[in-house]
Amino acid sequence: MKKALCIISGGMDSTLCAYLAKNEGYEVIALHFDYNQRTMNKERECFNKICKELNITAKYILDVSFIANIGGNSLTDLSLEIPKNKLHEKEIPNTYVPFRNGIFLSIAGAIAEKEKCECIFIGVVEEDSSGYPDCTQDFIQKANDFINEGTSKNCKIQIKTPLVHLNKSQIVSLAIKEKVALKYTWSCYENEEKACGKCDSCLLRLRGFKEAGYKDEITYM
Repeated sequence: MKKALCIISGGMDSTLCAYLAKNEGYEVIALHFDYNQRTMNKERECFNKICKELNITAKYILDVSFIANIGGNSLTDLSLEIPKNKLHEKEIPNTYVPFRNGIFLSIAGAIAEKEKCECIFIGVVEEDSSGYPDCTQDFIQKANDFINEGTSKNCKIQIKTPLVHLNKSQIVSLAIKEKVALKYTWSCYENEEKACGKCDSCLLRLRGFKEAGYKDEITYM
């Protein structure tokens, strides 16, 4: 069976990508990263529930806490405040973790080569995001080039980004269509028990559900 490596954070977008990969007939190998982010335990819990829902047995949970040691972002540095109610500001928010997807994809490339995967699924969204520079189609294409340049000649890996040009309401609608267990996904940057409902990620999620005409199943403060 053809294999796909799916980077699954525990969030809605990456979870939908895993469902899409499964529905396309791939044997899914799941990859999750712990980097001492504020909601690390909740995200790992969601990852494990999602893997159970999809009957995924091949999975990697990797400690990349050096990302927190680098710092420079409010997801790992508790001295920085998570921006609230600032979704429409033009500057890249401090929730951007420098080159995070570049780091993730480099590691994913190594695992995909070892596991003989045809592709890597990653849930980046360019159209409806906070403007993170490592979530663009252009960046992903360049990452795809360096992975194939740096792996063996008989290894050809395609990075798949099925959501990159969708907005959040389209993502919610597609997730409902694909019967994604959205109740097991987590988007909040701030809290692990009840979502704050005010950070960029919560606001995007709430707007997506509202515009798509569905009720979110996770609990907000």
